[in-house]
Amino acid sequence: MRDTELQIDSSILSAIGSTPLVELKRHINLAGGRLYAKLEGFNPGGSAKDRPARAIIESAMAAGLIAPGTTIIESTSGNMGIGLAQVCRYYDLPLICVVDPRIQPQNMAILKAYGAQVDMVSQPLRGDYLRARLARVCHLLATTPNSFWPNQYANPENPRAHRTGTIDEIDQQLQGDYDYVFVAVSSTGTLQGCQQFLQSHGRRAQLVAVDAVGSVLFGGSPGRRLIPGLGAGQVPPLARDGVQADVLRVSDAQCVVECRRLAHREAILVGGSAGGVLSAIRARSNQLTGKTVVAILHDSGTRYLDTVFNDEWVETNLGLSAEELASLIHADELVSMEARQMCS
Repeated sequence: MRDTELQIDSSILSAIGSTPLVELKRHINLAGGRLYAKLEGFNPGGSAKDRPARAIIESAMAAGLIAPGTTIIESTSGNMGIGLAQVCRYYDLPLICVVDPRIQPQNMAILKAYGAQVDMVSQPLRGDYLRARLARVCHLLATTPNSFWPNQYANPENPRAHRTGTIDEIDQQLQGDYDYVFVAVSSTGTLQGCQQFLQSHGRRAQLVAVDAVGSVLFGGSPGRRLIPGLGAGQVPPLARDGVQADVLRVSDAQCVVECRRLAHREAILVGGSAGGVLSAIRARSNQLTGKTVVAILHDSGTRYLDTVFNDEWVETNLGLSAEELASLIHADELVSMEARQMCS
């Protein structure tokens, strides 16, 4: 039984937040340490992006920037669009989501189910799809009367939603006693919100940013990336304010392997960026001995059934056969077994 009291929410939007923090006892051995996963996929829209989506729209409504009939226009790789689609549907606001061909098929279907209009750019701009999406957003804003751009890449409501929500909940759930927080980065809203909270509350916890190989964030070099919601093709304004965090980069293959491992060992399905976070923790495990570590896992794996959890997609796009993938997933299990045998 959970210790929290059951409650009735006043609307679907009031159900955003208060996501579970689950201890992962089987996934990575921290030699006396503890690993906790903040499962943001339990938000009603299915991801951490529900938090800033609600905060941005409601703050703009309160400021008079959004009125009945205002068209909301945003660039998205999926989750932010879904969060906005849910909020806009609730407030009866038209929404245009500008996406690119890398969007997950399930995400596209969810956007349309909420009634959002999907506008897809077909070609990258100067080698980058994000740049192309933003150019399209600017065009639509200029040609659509009574329109509003949430601009998740620059809006301070994005990090504020995580500062007063995600990390504040973690802090309460662990009573301020934790050593590391690992966060996947894209718009960097979650990272910035965590940093602001830790600094303002004098917490000793160290922040680790998990970025993608091929992302230009934190001085990275641009390259091919297949996992949505991890990394960026250009530096968002939020990231220009300075981030005080260690940075670890992970590959698409590492993300896939850790997603599969988590499903196998903990019976939890998470999305690609969450696999990246867990891969970064595994890479640092020797330094995390005896520490209390929090992994913020941004969304559910149910939206990645056609990609991360599809053997054919993995082999076609990452060059890993089902047999090779299985070998990687169980590799450290074999090492652990051999160690136990040597000690017996």
